[in-house]
Amino acid sequence: MPHPFRLRAAALTACAVLLPALLAGCGGDEGDEGDEDLARQELGWKDCPAPSGAQGGGPAPSPLAGGTEWQCATMKAPLDWDEPEGDTIDLALIRARTSGKASERIGSLIFNFGGPGGSGVTTLPAFGEDYATLRTRYDLVSFDPRGVGRSAPVTCASDQQLDAYFQQDATPDDSAERTELLDSTKEFNAGCEKKSGRVLPHVRTTDAARDLDLMRQVLGDDELHYFGISYGTELGGVYAHLFPEKVGRAVFDAVVDPTQTPEQGSLGQARGFQLALDNYAEHCVSQVEACPVGDSAQDVKDRIARFLRDLDADPIPGLFPRELTQTAATSGIAQALYSQDFWEFLTDGLAEAYDGDGTILMVLSDSMNGRNQDGEYSNLVAANVSINCADDKPRYGTGDVERRLPAFRAASELFGDYLAWGLIGCTDWAVPGAADRPEVSAPGAAPILVIGNTGDPATPYEGARRMAQALGEGVGVELTYEGQGHGAYGSGNKCVRDAVHGYLLDGKVPKDGTVCS
Repeated sequence: MPHPFRLRAAALTACAVLLPALLAGCGGDEGDEGDEDLARQELGWKDCPAPSGAQGGGPAPSPLAGGTEWQCATMKAPLDWDEPEGDTIDLALIRARTSGKASERIGSLIFNFGGPGGSGVTTLPAFGEDYATLRTRYDLVSFDPRGVGRSAPVTCASDQQLDAYFQQDATPDDSAERTELLDSTKEFNAGCEKKSGRVLPHVRTTDAARDLDLMRQVLGDDELHYFGISYGTELGGVYAHLFPEKVGRAVFDAVVDPTQTPEQGSLGQARGFQLALDNYAEHCVSQVEACPVGDSAQDVKDRIARFLRDLDADPIPGLFPRELTQTAATSGIAQALYSQDFWEFLTDGLAEAYDGDGTILMVLSDSMNGRNQDGEYSNLVAANVSINCADDKPRYGTGDVERRLPAFRAASELFGDYLAWGLIGCTDWAVPGAADRPEVSAPGAAPILVIGNTGDPATPYEGARRMAQALGEGVGVELTYEGQGHGAYGSGNKCVRDAVHGYLLDGKVPKDGTVCS
């Protein structure tokens, strides 16, 4: 099983794009500037096509308010950055030109929405109106990182194979189930090597960071102005380490903790999702109308736990012909905890599931896994596994997981087993992992605004402070948002938005330690 919730160590993003439709249907040096010919390439911007299957499908992006059309292009980058004059790959880009005066334009603001594995080409238009203020002085730009969407996408399995893959028991209870899960993981990973072996060695975050710097040059900017969300903060931190002198104005939101190993990160997520579930339960029972899924916060959580235990032996009908299994229900519940806006779907889904109808929870699970209402999967999962396994040096076996299960269960009764068993996702991976942790120290870089949300389930709040410290003194500037959900800017909180706008638009660095509530 791939790192289950690291699929969104990224944001809401891809899942939030899919969910409404589904519910309705249901320090580098100057030498790293890259090959000079590639840096001089001209991008052929044109109208955007409909997203590919690997990007998630659907219609071409609609114009922004005021009629501005989205434009798409491809940028050539080296397949292997150690051989920049060798084979190249095409990276998919999207942009909306600035709405402001040319004389007030700062440059391009490049977004990465996380994952790893999320398509920026499909996500930026879905949330484009949220960034209207930033478009007054920037061209808004995003991209599919290498291995993702239309950028040399990694593929591992067919849609039918993925349906079976996500139906399997990801929290084994005995040796036979453990063997089945391990064999399934090995089969999936072997499929990645068979179908995408040429690309797998070259999808590390350091490769994507070098792509970012080439993108900066091709777009004509002297510095990289950047907005990273979730995993996008890790990518931004790695970029800042490799190219500190090229960092312009940058914001990291929903921040990955760069000091943790994969095990520590997954354990932190267990605590984070448990905290989000606690907050959801308290909120549900505090409403004027009775909470339909429990009489008290503890009762809400106890009923969910009993329900999941029952599903382990007796799945219920989901989206025909698939059943809602324990694994699918767990991932669906986790999906709903990414945003307080989704809590109502969780309540409805639980209420219906308790009556034997798993439709809503399965829709939420499908959204987590990149499956659209036509039964087609984006390459989100394949890319997520490939990038994580190329980045992460540790390799965990079933014995490692069994020894660590008590700590994960102590962190979360509901999510502990699921996240612990996700650690075996890189078993027999074809490419060795690069490091225990990403390197993000960036002495001499311009200030980077680092925003942590106290109620964030996927990138727990403590990671923001550790990222700010790891970037270095005078570089990481920490801002705290006392809220719920994955990320802060997307919440619409005025204090957070004013701080981001003040820095990105006017260069005003907030005071380190600012708190928004």
